[in-house]
Amino acid sequence: QVQLVESGGGLVQAGGSLRLSCAASGSIFSINTMGWYRQAPGKQRELVATIISGGNTNYADSVKGRFTVSRDNAKNTVYLQMNSLKPEDTAVYYCNAEGLVYTIYGTKRPFDAWGQGTLVTVSS
Repeated sequence: QVQLVESGGGLVQAGGSLRLSCAASGSIFSINTMGWYRQAPGKQRELVATIISGGNTNYADSVKGRFTVSRDNAKNTVYLQMNSLKPEDTAVYYCNAEGLVYTIYGTKRPFDAWGQGTLVTVSS
């Protein structure tokens, strides 16, 4: 099993910054992709940013130039630095990780895990 624990959400004024963190734990063999998604009230969950183990990143157009995703492979942790926040960034932010975990038999199987979500509120 893989657990993802997020931290760093909160209330910030428009134009401000926040940094989210997400640490993965468990019988992890490797993590390929880590990323962040968000879900605003009444809307579907959407991709914010992803980063693969080699460092390549992908961003939603709405956050390009304002948000930066990074990861510490040694700590199985992904970060999201959010600058120039706007009220429309208000949402619950979810961490996601995909990779391989060890089974009790010593073999490996894929996993796709989600964090519990952290609320980001941007006031105007």
